[in-house]
Amino acid sequence: MLKIPVKEGENIDRALKRFKRKFVKTTIKNQLQARKQFTKPSVARRVQVQKAQYIQGIRDAEEV
Repeated sequence: MLKIPVKEGENIDRALKRFKRKFVKTTIKNQLQARKQFTKPSVARRVQVQKAQYIQGIRDAEEV
């Protein structure tokens, strides 16, 4: 559970912005989306390999 202490005299918009930033950093949104439907382990592994290949391709292109 995320807790954002609101300081005395602090604007609520500012506190909301801190909450949103903290929410994104904790990757709760990604976990919630992953739990919505089941992903087979083989599919998850394939996606992970494809992502690694994509990143490696970008890094190789930067070196050249």
